[in-house]
Amino acid sequence: MHNLALALHDLGHNVTGSDDAIHDPSRSRLQASGLLPDPMGWHTDRIHTGIDVVILGMHARQDNPELERANALNIKVVSYPEYLYDVAKNQRRIVVGGSHGKTTITAMLLHVLDQLGRQTDFMVGAQLAGFDRMVQLTGASDILLEGDEYLSSPLDLTPKFHWYRPHLTILTGVAWDHINVFPDPENYRLQFVTYLLRMEQGGSVVWFEGDAELRKVMNEVLPQRPDLVSVPYNAPQHSIVDGTLTLHLESGLHPLGTIGAHNALNTIGAMELCAQWGISNAEFLKAVQGFTGAAGRLERKLDITLSTGDCTVFRDFAHAPSKVKATTDSIKGQFTERKLIAILELHTFSSLNPEFLPTYAGALDAADEAWVCWSPDVLRHKKLPPLSESDVHAAFGRKDLGTCNSVEETTAAAQNAAGPNTVVLLMSSGRFEGADLQGAIQTALDQ
Repeated sequence: MHNLALALHDLGHNVTGSDDAIHDPSRSRLQASGLLPDPMGWHTDRIHTGIDVVILGMHARQDNPELERANALNIKVVSYPEYLYDVAKNQRRIVVGGSHGKTTITAMLLHVLDQLGRQTDFMVGAQLAGFDRMVQLTGASDILLEGDEYLSSPLDLTPKFHWYRPHLTILTGVAWDHINVFPDPENYRLQFVTYLLRMEQGGSVVWFEGDAELRKVMNEVLPQRPDLVSVPYNAPQHSIVDGTLTLHLESGLHPLGTIGAHNALNTIGAMELCAQWGISNAEFLKAVQGFTGAAGRLERKLDITLSTGDCTVFRDFAHAPSKVKATTDSIKGQFTERKLIAILELHTFSSLNPEFLPTYAGALDAADEAWVCWSPDVLRHKKLPPLSESDVHAAFGRKDLGTCNSVEETTAAAQNAAGPNTVVLLMSSGRFEGADLQGAIQTALDQ
């Protein structure tokens, strides 16, 4: 939301906003542009008839006093994705969708386009090196959008990506998530069917053929939309030598700057989408070499050199089962000679839900040592029943799984796991309840 506010401000619009709390980097960026609300919180006097449109974020409640005031004054209220579509309806829309890899592929495409000097508007969900912000709206002929399947707003229960009606899209896979919104895998899968059925006439769909659920989606969509161009892709041959991921293609060997075997698949999918976008494979492969990943997506945070073997710390946004498994498997495959310690925070409504938890079975099997942490306070806030250690052990299928329920316990686990010849993988869509795990590992190894 703050990126959109900054983009609209740069276009000359009069932008105001409200929130109950704003943290960095959003806070500093808004403050630098004179857009930081003062004071925080909800104040109905901010809503008046001089406002043309209110863009509603997902986390505002229906009884929000400013929202109620806007409705009483008949001010137009739209969701973030509805507003983006209205802005982009005359542009060629390229959308990256799927249950995993969306942000990485969107960031990869932006890097390639930047290297090739191709102008495009965009919206992506993570910070990218070399870009001041992650929303750009200039009226370019194309716009690249990260297509999230979560709901648009409390008043708009449309999955966000249903709004975008792409001309070109990539789907990376379909793995059930968001149990609070999509009650079962079938309901979740149908959102992707609807998404493709809403594509523009003659659009192209690049999709991962190795995903069984996605094959079901395509088998349902293509008979109804024979105008769509189907472009399946599969995992490429690749190798990992001395930590370098290299693609083995007909055109030769192509080393990449990303980590993890799953990024070989992300790269091939992005290349196929670029081919539909008018970018040759040769152009893509040359431009993508310098891409090292999006912020928060398998970021290499620490490299500590020790006389008896190095320790490396990665931080990843992974939280859904398919993402956790792909990340854990990839890191173990990249560092086969080192001990892998995985620390996963259960933070989302789905991950903490007893009905969804069993879908994590086997997700951490590749780790030599695994810890799962969760906060009882978060469970109470989300109005979910308590989780026991035995519940988590049974769900993940590991009796040796460590569990933590406080910042102190999680910090101690990180400190005790830190050692020579190790890789520590920190995975969460949250903040580990504020625990400084990287600092704890650094301190433990400095002693």
